[in-house]
Amino acid sequence: MARYTGPTTRINRRFGQAIFAPTKAFERKPHPPGQHGPRLRRKLSDYAIGLNEKQKLRFMYGMTEKQFRLTFEKAKNVRGVTGEIFLRMLECRLDSVVYRLGFAKSRAAARQFVGHGHIAVNGKKTDIASFMLKEGDEIEVRERTSSRQLATRCMEESQGRTVPEWLALNTDALKATVSRLPSEDETENTINVQLIVEYYSR
Repeated sequence: MARYTGPTTRINRRFGQAIFAPTKAFERKPHPPGQHGPRLRRKLSDYAIGLNEKQKLRFMYGMTEKQFRLTFEKAKNVRGVTGEIFLRMLECRLDSVVYRLGFAKSRAAARQFVGHGHIAVNGKKTDIASFMLKEGDEIEVRERTSSRQLATRCMEESQGRTVPEWLALNTDALKATVSRLPSEDETENTINVQLIVEYYSR
Protein backbone atom coordinates (compact mmCIF):
# COMPACT_ATOMS: atom_id res chain seq x y z
CA MET A 1 0.00 0.00 0.00
CA ALA A 2 1.40 3.42 -0.96
CA ARG A 3 1.84 6.31 1.45
CA TYR A 4 -1.48 8.06 2.11
CA THR A 5 -1.84 11.46 0.43
CA GLY A 6 -5.62 11.90 0.60
CA PRO A 7 -7.90 13.92 2.93
CA THR A 8 -6.49 13.84 6.47
CA THR A 9 -9.81 14.68 8.15
CA ARG A 10 -11.32 11.50 6.71
CA ILE A 11 -8.63 9.44 8.46
CA ASN A 12 -9.13 11.32 11.73
CA ARG A 13 -12.87 10.64 11.55
CA ARG A 14 -12.36 7.02 10.55
CA PHE A 15 -10.38 6.28 13.71
CA GLY A 16 -12.06 8.82 15.98
CA GLN A 17 -8.83 10.57 16.96
CA ALA A 18 -6.41 13.16 15.59
CA ILE A 19 -4.00 10.93 13.66
CA PHE A 20 -3.14 14.02 11.63
CA ALA A 21 -3.40 17.61 12.87
CA PRO A 22 -7.04 18.20 13.90
CA THR A 23 -9.15 20.53 11.77
CA LYS A 24 -12.42 22.39 12.33
CA ALA A 25 -14.12 19.83 10.08
CA PHE A 26 -13.01 17.03 12.43
CA GLU A 27 -14.20 18.98 15.47
CA ARG A 28 -17.62 19.47 13.84
CA LYS A 29 -17.97 15.85 12.70
CA PRO A 30 -15.92 13.54 14.93
CA HIS A 31 -18.02 10.52 13.91
CA PRO A 32 -16.89 8.13 11.12
CA PRO A 33 -17.15 9.40 7.52
CA GLY A 34 -19.85 8.30 5.10
CA GLN A 35 -23.62 8.47 4.88
CA HIS A 36 -24.11 6.18 7.87
CA GLY A 37 -21.13 7.41 9.89
CA PRO A 38 -23.01 8.58 13.00
CA ARG A 39 -24.73 5.22 13.45
CA LEU A 40 -23.43 2.58 15.80
CA ARG A 41 -21.27 0.04 14.01
CA ARG A 42 -21.03 -3.67 14.64
CA LYS A 43 -18.52 -5.00 17.13
CA LEU A 44 -15.05 -5.37 15.63
CA SER A 45 -13.19 -8.69 15.65
CA ASP A 46 -9.80 -9.01 17.37
CA TYR A 47 -8.19 -9.06 13.92
CA ALA A 48 -9.93 -5.81 12.91
CA ILE A 49 -8.92 -4.11 16.17
CA GLY A 50 -5.28 -5.08 15.61
CA LEU A 51 -5.46 -3.93 11.99
CA ASN A 52 -6.88 -0.56 13.08
CA GLU A 53 -4.08 -0.02 15.62
CA LYS A 54 -1.51 -0.89 12.97
CA GLN A 55 -3.06 1.48 10.44
CA LYS A 56 -3.29 4.32 12.96
CA LEU A 57 0.39 4.06 13.84
CA ARG A 58 1.39 3.71 10.19
CA PHE A 59 -0.57 6.83 9.25
CA MET A 60 0.94 8.75 12.18
CA TYR A 61 4.46 8.13 10.92
CA GLY A 62 3.53 8.48 7.24
CA MET A 63 5.03 5.17 6.19
CA THR A 64 4.15 2.71 3.46
CA GLU A 65 3.04 -0.77 4.50
CA LYS A 66 6.35 -2.21 3.28
CA GLN A 67 8.44 0.29 5.27
CA PHE A 68 6.31 -0.25 8.35
CA ARG A 69 6.53 -4.05 8.15
CA LEU A 70 10.29 -4.02 7.53
CA THR A 71 10.82 -1.80 10.57
CA PHE A 72 8.73 -4.19 12.66
CA GLU A 73 10.77 -7.16 11.43
CA LYS A 74 13.99 -5.37 12.41
CA ALA A 75 12.56 -4.66 15.87
CA LYS A 76 11.54 -8.30 16.26
CA ASN A 77 15.14 -9.40 15.64
CA VAL A 78 16.49 -7.17 18.43
CA ARG A 79 16.71 -8.64 21.92
CA GLY A 80 14.09 -7.12 24.23
CA VAL A 81 10.38 -6.28 24.20
CA THR A 82 9.42 -6.08 20.52
CA GLY A 83 6.68 -3.46 20.94
CA GLU A 84 8.91 -1.06 22.88
CA ILE A 85 11.81 -1.49 20.47
CA PHE A 86 9.48 -0.96 17.49
CA LEU A 87 8.14 2.34 18.87
CA ARG A 88 11.67 3.47 19.72
CA MET A 89 12.81 2.77 16.16
CA LEU A 90 9.90 4.77 14.75
CA GLU A 91 10.77 7.72 17.00
CA CYS A 92 14.44 7.58 15.96
CA ARG A 93 13.69 7.97 12.25
CA LEU A 94 15.23 11.21 10.96
CA ASP A 95 11.91 12.68 9.80
CA SER A 96 10.32 11.98 13.18
CA VAL A 97 13.23 13.62 15.05
CA VAL A 98 13.11 16.67 12.78
CA TYR A 99 9.40 16.96 13.62
CA ARG A 100 10.04 16.53 17.36
CA LEU A 101 12.65 19.29 17.26
CA GLY A 102 10.13 21.69 15.74
CA PHE A 103 12.00 22.14 12.45
CA ALA A 104 8.76 21.14 10.65
CA LYS A 105 5.04 21.44 11.46
CA SER A 106 4.21 17.78 10.87
CA ARG A 107 5.92 14.50 10.12
CA ALA A 108 4.85 14.86 6.48
CA ALA A 109 6.47 18.31 6.35
CA ALA A 110 9.54 16.91 8.12
CA ARG A 111 9.84 14.15 5.53
CA GLN A 112 9.75 16.77 2.77
CA PHE A 113 12.22 18.98 4.67
CA VAL A 114 14.68 16.09 4.89
CA GLY A 115 14.07 15.00 1.30
CA HIS A 116 14.88 18.47 0.00
CA GLY A 117 18.33 18.30 1.57
CA HIS A 118 17.90 20.80 4.41
CA ILE A 119 19.33 18.50 7.12
CA ALA A 120 22.81 17.25 7.93
CA VAL A 121 23.61 14.36 10.28
CA ASN A 122 27.07 14.35 11.85
CA GLY A 123 28.12 17.04 9.37
CA LYS A 124 26.96 15.20 6.25
CA LYS A 125 23.93 16.09 4.14
CA THR A 126 21.27 13.41 4.70
CA ASP A 127 18.12 13.36 2.58
CA ILE A 128 16.76 9.93 3.59
CA ALA A 129 13.74 10.38 5.85
CA SER A 130 13.96 6.82 7.18
CA PHE A 131 17.60 7.26 8.30
CA MET A 132 17.85 5.67 11.75
CA LEU A 133 19.52 7.89 14.33
CA LYS A 134 21.45 6.51 17.27
CA GLU A 135 22.73 7.87 20.57
CA GLY A 136 25.32 10.61 20.07
CA ASP A 137 24.24 11.57 16.54
CA GLU A 138 24.16 15.29 15.78
CA ILE A 139 21.37 16.76 13.63
CA GLU A 140 21.53 20.27 12.25
CA VAL A 141 19.85 22.49 9.69
CA ARG A 142 22.34 23.09 6.90
CA GLU A 143 24.07 26.44 6.48
CA ARG A 144 21.80 27.64 3.70
CA THR A 145 19.60 30.71 3.92
CA SER A 146 16.49 28.92 2.64
CA SER A 147 16.99 25.99 5.03
CA ARG A 148 17.50 28.22 8.06
CA GLN A 149 14.57 30.47 7.24
CA LEU A 150 12.21 27.50 6.88
CA ALA A 151 13.35 25.93 10.15
CA THR A 152 13.23 29.21 12.08
CA ARG A 153 9.71 29.97 10.85
CA CYS A 154 8.48 26.50 11.82
CA MET A 155 10.07 26.71 15.26
CA GLU A 156 8.33 30.04 15.89
CA GLU A 157 4.99 28.51 14.88
CA SER A 158 5.48 25.38 16.99
CA GLN A 159 6.62 26.99 20.24
CA GLY A 160 3.87 25.18 22.15
CA ARG A 161 5.41 21.81 21.27
CA THR A 162 7.80 20.42 23.87
CA VAL A 163 11.08 18.95 22.68
CA PRO A 164 11.52 15.49 24.29
CA GLU A 165 14.21 15.16 26.94
CA TRP A 166 16.16 12.59 24.95
CA LEU A 167 16.99 15.30 22.41
CA ALA A 168 19.31 18.20 23.34
CA LEU A 169 18.39 21.20 21.17
CA ASN A 170 20.47 24.33 20.59
CA THR A 171 17.79 26.69 19.27
CA ASP A 172 20.17 29.46 18.17
CA ALA A 173 22.42 27.11 16.21
CA LEU A 174 19.48 25.05 14.86
CA LYS A 175 21.36 21.99 16.00
CA ALA A 176 20.50 19.04 18.24
CA THR A 177 22.06 15.89 19.65
CA VAL A 178 20.48 12.53 20.41
CA SER A 179 21.63 12.45 24.03
CA ARG A 180 20.03 9.03 24.61
CA LEU A 181 17.42 6.74 23.11
CA PRO A 182 13.78 7.43 24.08
CA SER A 183 12.35 5.49 27.00
CA GLU A 184 9.03 3.64 26.82
CA ASP A 185 7.00 6.55 28.22
CA GLU A 186 8.56 8.95 25.69
CA THR A 187 7.24 7.10 22.65
CA GLU A 188 3.72 7.15 21.13
CA ASN A 189 1.31 6.32 23.99
CA THR A 190 -2.05 6.56 22.24
CA ILE A 191 -1.53 3.25 20.45
CA ASN A 192 -1.78 -0.25 21.92
CA VAL A 193 1.40 -1.58 20.35
CA GLN A 194 0.85 -5.05 21.79
CA LEU A 195 -2.13 -5.43 19.44
CA ILE A 196 0.17 -4.64 16.53
CA VAL A 197 2.67 -7.25 17.68
CA GLU A 198 -0.15 -9.80 17.89
CA TYR A 199 -1.48 -8.71 14.48
CA TYR A 200 1.89 -9.35 12.78
CA SER A 201 2.33 -12.61 14.69
CA ARG A 202 -0.77 -14.22 13.17
